[in-house]
Amino acid sequence: MAKEVNMVNFEEEVLKSEVPVLVDFWAPWCAPCMMVAPVLEEISKEYGGKLKVCKVNVDENPALASQYGIMSIPTLLVFKGGIIVQQVVGAMPKQEVERLIAPYIEE
Repeated sequence: MAKEVNMVNFEEEVLKSEVPVLVDFWAPWCAPCMMVAPVLEEISKEYGGKLKVCKVNVDENPALASQYGIMSIPTLLVFKGGIIVQQVVGAMPKQEVERLIAPYIEE
């Protein structure tokens, strides 16, 4: 299950994570965000233990969105070791998301 993160827990949940983290910057009014949400839930379940999936509501966390230069949503960032290693904007099918995260997942 994707975990909601904000300014309070972002560092602990994302930057200090032992496993890679896929962060979805989204908003409830964003149709493409709603399209990608079920895909991210599936990935969260399938890659549990190897990857963490987190969500940042940009309406509730504008400072966090600004800090990471989020201009359009959905924006997916992949963090590994506290560093952004991948970034993509827009909804995408599950296969594309899996291709995005594959290089960072430990087998």
